[in-house]
Amino acid sequence: MGGETMKKRILAWGAASLLLASSLAACGPKATTETEKKAESGKASEAASEKAEGASEDEALKADLKLYTYPIGKWGDSASVDSLLQNFNAKYPDIHVTVEYLDYQSGDDQVNTAIEGNAAPDLIMEGPERLVANWGAKGLMVDLADLFEDDAAKDIYPNVVEACKSSEGKYYEYPLAMIAHCMAINKTAFENADALQYLDLDNHTWTTENFFKAVKALHDKGQENVAAVYCGGQGGDQGTRALVNNLYGGKFTNKEHTEYAVDSSENAQALEELKKAEGINFDPALVGGDEITLFRNGTLAMSLCWNSAQQNNKDNGEAGKTNNGDEIIPMLFPAKDGKAELCGGIWGFGIFDNGDENKVKAAKAFIRFMANDAEQAKLSVQTTGFFPVHKDLTDVYEGTENAETMKLFTEKFMPSFGDYYQVTPGWATARTEWWNMLQRIGQGGDVKTELTTFQTNANAAAKA
Repeated sequence: MGGETMKKRILAWGAASLLLASSLAACGPKATTETEKKAESGKASEAASEKAEGASEDEALKADLKLYTYPIGKWGDSASVDSLLQNFNAKYPDIHVTVEYLDYQSGDDQVNTAIEGNAAPDLIMEGPERLVANWGAKGLMVDLADLFEDDAAKDIYPNVVEACKSSEGKYYEYPLAMIAHCMAINKTAFENADALQYLDLDNHTWTTENFFKAVKALHDKGQENVAAVYCGGQGGDQGTRALVNNLYGGKFTNKEHTEYAVDSSENAQALEELKKAEGINFDPALVGGDEITLFRNGTLAMSLCWNSAQQNNKDNGEAGKTNNGDEIIPMLFPAKDGKAELCGGIWGFGIFDNGDENKVKAAKAFIRFMANDAEQAKLSVQTTGFFPVHKDLTDVYEGTENAETMKLFTEKFMPSFGDYYQVTPGWATARTEWWNMLQRIGQGGDVKTELTTFQTNANAAAKA
């Protein structure tokens, strides 16, 4: 939450305490003996002493902790994380945190190997699909319910809180940042094909009908590869899922996140239309990162694998531009009524249950500091490059070079953050089944047959 908001809460709490004390005094006897006064004074001094000791209890913790972090923005950069740890150690000088940096290619194997060797990290930073639906579901994580009882947690978005909770009601993740993934278009390519008319640029939305009109216009103008349904692996698969589900209102799972619901007439229609659209190619040679490269170099006119971090990326030139300087316009996915639901990402911290209560206390102190401290939380979120899960933390990027882009995404994209279904059991299998299904459809497979195969295999994993 913002510093000013926290100050207001502290002042309000203080005022309420004074009012309560006054009320209690008014209700008490009008005269007190000297003996009673001395006794009360002694009790007050003792209570104050106990309170002071309690206040410093966390700061006095001593522990050596190991943190594993996936490359979540600059949380994968040692220099950036070292700076955050310096802030932490200024308050907790005797909690020493060493960090191991993971990638998404081998990270899961590293964590699982550590678990099997009874050397799991104390802290880990990632999303609910791993912390809640995987390691948490296996009974390896500490329930963080007490963190959600803190006043500082009251302004976390409800859908984020729900995503951090298991079906048994245990909280295996405490969130820090989130993002809504979207798509993007090359403005120059659309202008040249007179296809901007099909976009609502004020709201960054478009309908399904206008999406296919734009694809046709671009292809007719000579853009052979307008968009790629990439399916070489799971990288960036949130983009292909969002495209298929939004086109005609299909779903990926049921509302309760207990089973997969992809085999529907809505999703079948979406895949049939994508399959027959000239300019849209199912490509088993690409994953999301490859698709972004082709979009940036002009081979593709749109990307399905976009978000604010991509919009701010300056690796190949000016932020918000392709390699040759064409303007990039982020867009919500097309929907029949123009109101898309975006796949989201949530990142935060979990604690492995290694049987050491002192380390658990120290790890919780780390989480509270990084995610709830009024000033530190801003820096922690900035390091992700994403958006705060606290409603009251509103000025994270104010004064930064990315302020304008982050404001745009906050206003136009984050409100469309949809159902966080990635906590459904069998998620790892479902992701693999998804890109395999897209490959088979691209190679001529019957859409309805392939949807049924996906759902059968994914739900078998969900029930295993």
